[in-house]
Amino acid sequence: MSRAVPEQERTWRVGTAPGIFPLVGHGIALYRRPLAFLNSLPSYGDLVEIRLGPQRAWMVCHPELVSRMLKDTRTFDKGGPLFDRLRILMGNGLVTCPHQDHRRQRRLLQPAFRPSRLTEQADLMGEEAEAVCREWQAGRQVDISAAMMALTTRVISRVLFSDSLDTETAAEVRQCLAAIVHGLFIRTAVPIDALFRVPTRANRRYRWAVERTHAIITAAIAERRRGVPRDDLLGTLLEATDGNGAGPALTEQEVHDQLVSLLLAGAETTALCLASAFSLLAQNPEAERRLHAEVDAVLAGRQRPGPDDLSRLVHTRAVVTETLRHSPPGWLFTRVTTEETELAGCRLPRGAIVLYSPYLLHHDPACFPDADRFLPDRWLPGRVAAGPHGALIPFAAGSRKCIGDTFAMAEVTIALATVAGRWRLRHVPGPVEPPRPGATLGPRSLVMICEPRVRVPVGTPGTGSRAPGATPASRVQPSRTAGENGVDDA
Repeated sequence: MSRAVPEQERTWRVGTAPGIFPLVGHGIALYRRPLAFLNSLPSYGDLVEIRLGPQRAWMVCHPELVSRMLKDTRTFDKGGPLFDRLRILMGNGLVTCPHQDHRRQRRLLQPAFRPSRLTEQADLMGEEAEAVCREWQAGRQVDISAAMMALTTRVISRVLFSDSLDTETAAEVRQCLAAIVHGLFIRTAVPIDALFRVPTRANRRYRWAVERTHAIITAAIAERRRGVPRDDLLGTLLEATDGNGAGPALTEQEVHDQLVSLLLAGAETTALCLASAFSLLAQNPEAERRLHAEVDAVLAGRQRPGPDDLSRLVHTRAVVTETLRHSPPGWLFTRVTTEETELAGCRLPRGAIVLYSPYLLHHDPACFPDADRFLPDRWLPGRVAAGPHGALIPFAAGSRKCIGDTFAMAEVTIALATVAGRWRLRHVPGPVEPPRPGATLGPRSLVMICEPRVRVPVGTPGTGSRAPGATPASRVQPSRTAGENGVDDA
């Protein structure tokens, strides 16, 4: 069915996915083969009923329907199994709060993420990116997943707390985040609380990580209360507790919830995007060559880009956008209806769980030709728009669009250019294991080999920045069959 058919002429298809098991529903398929299960759903309809445990739910498979849902935040509110679990972790912060609380919270936090703040933020992003790769050694293996998580945790920590978190505490935060994201997805796919009260090793690890994260945030707030005010997000939030803003004063719990929300959302997904980008570039030498050529031309011998260079890193930004399309860290989300409503001609009751998947939309060949290929050029200026409006949603859409989308794009672009200016990262010999989805999607144990860059003047034919003794490209499993791999340890 053509995506160009006017809405009034379209007949939506509504169906039910087969393979429902008692008690767990489609939880086994969603847990064992999540991406393959998602890819199978459009064949049953534009809106497909599934089961999350014993609960009925509906997966939205068409970009027009997803766009309609995301723009109607009053009817399709943050909720469902994913956000029920996130609220236990994040409280009532910006990421998880219901519709009626969102506008006040966003207005409070928005100044910290205005484009005008990018000048100072870009400098700290470059500093941290340079620091994380400074100690790498030629020919040595590096845990890229851990390195990128260290980088993004430091960046978001400085934005939130200035330098309040020492190196040891920042490392502990990374450890907590890893345990949390491992446990979130299974709690969404099989929302049966009794299973997670059993004192298994995985459940104990998850509870410890949640409790420790909250303790770290509480300690950071208490330390700031005793110290000197700082111009960071924590300082802005503490000022709001005095009732000096336009709205009612924030409570201490609200300050805590906002910090936990932004720390979790700002570190893990950005790190996964960076790791995915380096992995995909290593498998696509021409895209990598063009990236290196642009970085060499723009940096012109400097160690890292500055804020004025962002507009010149055109191909680098295209690599970031294509990474977010090909391997979106946020790959599955839930909403809940606040009243009886209609979607795709199907009546949904109040309290219905509705899901959508950026991964599913981004890999729809009707939206993106050669959807499984990594093709950054599709996003270059002057190219025909890649995909219909609303099909690319790595940061969601509507009034609940990610508050840090501009910040995240700048961070990944700067980090990518900084590392690529020094190093070419190669996969270790052998097949490249595709990412295993968890609460987020991306490589969590990506080890690559560092090869120092040999900079070649722009316009030189050939491979551009080939490193001496470069290893051959590894083979990677196509992304649409990657879903045969189960969920990362949950």
